[in-house]
Amino acid sequence: MEFFWYVVLMGILAVYLVLDGYDFGAGIIHLFFADTEKDKKAITSAIGPFWDANEVWLIAAGGVLFFAFPTLYASSFSGFYLPLIMILWLLIFRAIGLEMRGQVHNHMWESIWDKAFGIASLLLALFFGIALGNIVRGVNLGMVQNGVSTQEPHYFFLPLWNPTFSPQANELGIIDWFTLFLGIVSVVALTIHGANWIIYKTNSALNPKLKNVVFKLNFVLLILVFISLGIWHFIEPKPFHNFIENPILWFFPLMTFVGIAGLFKVRSFKKDGHGFIFSTLFLVGGFASTAVSIFPNVLPSTNKVNPSLTIYNTAAHEYGLNAGLSWFFVALFLVIIYFIIQYRVFSGKMDDIGYGEH
Repeated sequence: MEFFWYVVLMGILAVYLVLDGYDFGAGIIHLFFADTEKDKKAITSAIGPFWDANEVWLIAAGGVLFFAFPTLYASSFSGFYLPLIMILWLLIFRAIGLEMRGQVHNHMWESIWDKAFGIASLLLALFFGIALGNIVRGVNLGMVQNGVSTQEPHYFFLPLWNPTFSPQANELGIIDWFTLFLGIVSVVALTIHGANWIIYKTNSALNPKLKNVVFKLNFVLLILVFISLGIWHFIEPKPFHNFIENPILWFFPLMTFVGIAGLFKVRSFKKDGHGFIFSTLFLVGGFASTAVSIFPNVLPSTNKVNPSLTIYNTAAHEYGLNAGLSWFFVALFLVIIYFIIQYRVFSGKMDDIGYGEH
């Protein structure tokens, strides 16, 4: 049952990455590439009917984490308390940036909320990439000092950064050169993803420009991916051991590179949705590859005193996991029905929706 709920949790996070990922990317496009009011309107129209529903997947992931892996939930929400609060505030400013902009038709007012929406989107993409970096790098579980655990084995707390800015320091920080690098990869990948969504859902005059942006950024993304594979060896001496033991798992890295390869053809696609499909393949493949590389760990320990947190030593009691199974399928059925209705109602191009105009 632990493995089943782990797959469910990873599946929910992957869906969140794809759906709210294009929201973050659209916000970054809005910040840097939307020069005219018409461009801004096209971007907000493309995400307006979807963004609030997309964020529900993050809440769902938190609920499954609390229910199925309570020890991991307790450890993570205390240890990552500071960045989690920062993410919460960024989500708030991003949301009110969308909602407040159209309340007053004044250039200064609109400019303030445009910046709030764009900067919050950029920082969210960066912070979620940094968060992934912290998980694959690991943390000092038990707050070990001089070979002695000063706290409970599953407890840790991290400041924003350490004086050395190193991922191999004894006292780790949230931000170091490794986690920051993954944050930059996240920003580039989600910018591409958001641009593809705008191309897919609008007939904006911005679309030809966005296709060129995707094409150029894809070269940057490819370089960053290869660099990340190289520096991963500094963090984990045997990063591919799970793939070597189970060759079928190479499917996920293959999916990742198929996504990148497809994006190089973005300027020649006959259907606007093809670019979004390939950026989705990259995101899901990259996220799954990362999860597989550290499995069964869900939060590695950087010391040898306390063991890593795994899907087995953080899971709830078997009875609870079984009891939640029937309710999961009920919830899954309702979610599927909801999303089918939502995406049918808002199918096609969204240029005339006029989101935020009150």
